[in-house]
Amino acid sequence: MKIILTQVFVDDQEKALKFYTGMLGFVKKSDVPAGGYRWLTVVSPDDPDGTELLLEPNDNPVAQAYQKGIFDQGIPAASFGVEDVPAEYERLKAQGVKFTTEPTEVVAGVTIAVFDDTCGNLIQIQTLQK
Repeated sequence: MKIILTQVFVDDQEKALKFYTGMLGFVKKSDVPAGGYRWLTVVSPDDPDGTELLLEPNDNPVAQAYQKGIFDQGIPAASFGVEDVPAEYERLKAQGVKFTTEPTEVVAGVTIAVFDDTCGNLIQIQTLQK
């Protein structure tokens, strides 16, 4: 068994697509009309057949409360692995990404940083574990 799809709730799918592709560097995988919304996924350009991230429209009051609650408590909605957290932090910061946590070593060999995705979520980047 393996993870093939995960999701983050977003307040605006088009804004989310621009952020996740333009700022973070993911690539669009699926974009299928689904009623008034879209089945909209992105993937890592390094693994185009890997795990997809669904940019799920947040039109559900329960999901909205959950999203706001974890955001307000500073809990990341997702975590992405990067080779060099400080370098990725500087790259994203230079593009205008707002971080809530600067690069911090949490255990030996694991560094994290947390940013606001502008769509209602905090996202963590962390050192890729080999």
